[in-house]
Amino acid sequence: MRAGDPWLLVQHATFEGPGAIAGAITDTGADLTVVRTDRGDAVPPPAAVEDVAGLVVMGGPMSVHDDLDWLADERALLRAAVEAGRPVLGVCLGAQQLAAALGAPVFEGPVPEYGAGEVHLSTEAISDPVFGPAPTPLPCVHWHGDTFSLPDGAVRLAGNAAYENQAFRVGPRAYGLQCHVEVTASLVAHWGPHLPPGIFVRESDVAHVSRAGEGILRRFVGLAGDAAAG
Repeated sequence: MRAGDPWLLVQHATFEGPGAIAGAITDTGADLTVVRTDRGDAVPPPAAVEDVAGLVVMGGPMSVHDDLDWLADERALLRAAVEAGRPVLGVCLGAQQLAAALGAPVFEGPVPEYGAGEVHLSTEAISDPVFGPAPTPLPCVHWHGDTFSLPDGAVRLAGNAAYENQAFRVGPRAYGLQCHVEVTASLVAHWGPHLPPGIFVRESDVAHVSRAGEGILRRFVGLAGDAAAG
């Protein structure tokens, strides 16, 4: 990893873009390369992590267990990024993919969880460099039906009554977030037609979530500087 290396972000659906993650990256002066599997882009090989500052994998309507070749390629990329010590962020499907890449099972949750909500930070989150300063309960948006067990050695950072594992960290720089904190007004507008019937996210919800979410994302992106310095 060299100073000035771009970030790599994998997007799986037109309506599941990076939201506030993009600004958190580009505001540091870093470039952001977006791979669109929904447009037929190939997931880069594991060796590509040597030339990136960090890796972000977004959500999507597909399952970890679907018969899509790129899902296995993505897990190989995630595993390589963790092993190389790069900052890694998996959001929703991306968190499930990160868990699976590191050997943890992914399975159907007790009940689908949709709309604005919150999670509670764990005791271990207090000393975490990304989640430590965040409020608890942490406002977020839910849109998922699957969940996962924690990979070996992972630190549980957040959960709620419905889903015990809502956020985790593996090693010093790899994070999985089942819930969404990257919301912006534009992103939620793209979500709208695809949300389940009767589910909507209000402007006030977006503002509430983004106030806490922005800090989490910017602290995460800051880990790239730590990695480069180390």
